[in-house]
Amino acid sequence: MRFMSIVTSPQPMKAPTPALMEAMGKLAEREIKAGRMVDMGGLTPLQQGARVSIEGGKLRVTDGPFVEAKEVVGGYAIFEFRDKAEALAMAKEFMQLHLDHMPGWEGTCELRAMAGHGLETTCGDVESPAHA
Repeated sequence: MRFMSIVTSPQPMKAPTPALMEAMGKLAEREIKAGRMVDMGGLTPLQQGARVSIEGGKLRVTDGPFVEAKEVVGGYAIFEFRDKAEALAMAKEFMQLHLDHMPGWEGTCELRAMAGHGLETTCGDVESPAHA
């Protein structure tokens, strides 16, 4: 099954410490060699982004930074794992690197299975609180 990990933080975005970058690099190298990591990347600051939304039946483009942003997506990774338990173990290991190498940082690693990659479902098969 394919999983996406999305890392968010309510804190202002700041660059990872050199020690965290080194630890994440080693983890990524290990996972790529094992054939489990499909893709990964960090995202640029909100100031460099844009949002395209639909409001009142019209498209709206807003350039960053986004004043109303409560959480900032800092990066993502896509993995191929046997099951959710294996994916969860990786997410915990990744977040432990932040605890070890970036004191004071707070954030979340959201883990989601990707439909169509060993998980046969459609959006309508699972009721989401946001769409219930």
